[in-house]
Amino acid sequence: MTNFELYNPTNYIFGKGQIAKLSELIPANSKILLAYGGGSILKNGIYDQVKSALSLVEMVEFGGIEPNPRYETLMKAVEIIRNEKITFILAVGGGSVIDGVKFISGAVNFEGDAVEILKKRILFKDISKVIPFGTVLTLPATGSEMNSGAVVTIEATQEKLTLGGSALFPKFSICDPTVVASLPKRQLENGVVDAFTHVMEQYLTYPHDALLQDRIAESILQTLIEIGPDVVQHPSDYKLASNFMWCATMALNGLIQKGVPSDWATHMIGHELTALYEIDHARTLAIIGPNLYRTMFETKKEKLAQYGERVWNVEGNSIEEKATQAIEKTVEFLHKMGMEMKLSNYTSDYEKASDFIVNRFEERGWKAMGEKQNITLEKVRQIVEMSY
Repeated sequence: MTNFELYNPTNYIFGKGQIAKLSELIPANSKILLAYGGGSILKNGIYDQVKSALSLVEMVEFGGIEPNPRYETLMKAVEIIRNEKITFILAVGGGSVIDGVKFISGAVNFEGDAVEILKKRILFKDISKVIPFGTVLTLPATGSEMNSGAVVTIEATQEKLTLGGSALFPKFSICDPTVVASLPKRQLENGVVDAFTHVMEQYLTYPHDALLQDRIAESILQTLIEIGPDVVQHPSDYKLASNFMWCATMALNGLIQKGVPSDWATHMIGHELTALYEIDHARTLAIIGPNLYRTMFETKKEKLAQYGERVWNVEGNSIEEKATQAIEKTVEFLHKMGMEMKLSNYTSDYEKASDFIVNRFEERGWKAMGEKQNITLEKVRQIVEMSY
């Protein structure tokens, strides 16, 4: 097991009716920016619950944060915070809103052009330089409610880039599984697949000595396989919804990544597909993931076989046979979760994707990716073209 530090200061508040605790969680005399997305919270009752809990608090609202939040939109919120002297931000939404708020938090006091936060993948470590924020989660998927990472899209250049740092953990996150009941089927499908792939990025590498991390990762995968299709069909079932929400958080709150190698190339390629074609994030992961496993089969086959045995109960006479079955089982699950597996299912302009992505990676100096740094630009091209 490699050396690691585990730091996660987020106060995670789970269960029914917890939004009522907001007034106890936000510092006294705060002036709040209430940040949210396209307005679904106005229809599902979450907005009213938040407003009721904070009826005595001074508040400015900022709606319209997009799925795959846009830098250009977020900078408008940055200006509001500066002009209105906001002291606390409350993100009410899914991962896109929370990610957007993390950028806003860091950008308000950033010295220089805020676009450099994304271009240079700035890590914020000084909590005195950011605006504190909390979250009310409305869509389980990204785990952003209990981590310090974020992804933001620069619309002008069609780039989807990351930021983070220890100062960008939410102060608190309220996670009420009853919100799942109001989510559209497509968002539920995406959420399950997003969480599933987050685990795979940290787990599906090569055998190592961190036995507990593997077992925790496998348990999250098994739970998502068990409940994923059912929560899409029965989102008001509290047992299903609560396990789904907790799985999504556990998939990316840092715990299973400690002391182990990780990959993330599926996400790096998937982000480019979203930036180029505006395909749902989870669906880009479903397109790319299995073809990355096939392309990198020789260096991933031992872990693929372990995954097949422990998660899918596959049997075979060789590592290669078990590993192949594991990929097949994964594809079956993604299909069951409503995923289309080819880029051509989403766009007729797919043939430019490999050149676009390879050129972007080359410009950024991303020439060696994955847990062994062996996913070269040639491999990236192969993975993308297999995905057409």
